Amino acid sequence: MNRLLPLIAFVLLAALLFVGVRMNSGKDNSAIPSPLIGKPAPALTLPELPLPESRIAVDALRGRPYVLNVWGSWCVSCRVEHPVITELAKSGALVVGYNYKDTPEDASRWLAQFGNPFALVVQDADGQAALDWGIYGAPETFVVDAEGIVRFKHIGPLTPDIVQDRIRPLLEDTP
Repeated sequence: MNRLLPLIAFVLLAALLFVGVRMNSGKDNSAIPSPLIGKPAPALTLPELPLPESRIAVDALRGRPYVLNVWGSWCVSCRVEHPVITELAKSGALVVGYNYKDTPEDASRWLAQFGNPFALVVQDADGQAALDWGIYGAPETFVVDAEGIVRFKHIGPLTPDIVQDRIRPLLEDTP
């Protein structure tokens, strides 16, 4: 019987894992609720890319809604969503780039290669400021209204449908 205990434990654990996966299948896990929704955006003062001696406070953006897009040159999905971000910026939306866990050299090279749609880019090389925003990785996107309140968070690459259905209405409805 003692020899069967590890096998029984494994089978039970596998069954529990299977049930958990089945319960989550079909759900949109990119829409993980953020505790920031409806609350003021965290204060953020970070170096501006490519000028590390220049620091930008996101509070300076109050008065106009903006999209904060978390990206990195190392992020494959960021490259996939980049044309969507570019189109959003071309449409007149204020898009702020949040370069996450990257070097200034790699980030600048990436923007030179693929284009820079961002009105400004802040750099969080060690990822410490991301903790206040609840950033898990890249890409992630936030919409902050003109009063500095976080209205939306999306984890994963943006699609044209997400921009059209979720982001544009928030940008238009803000005071």
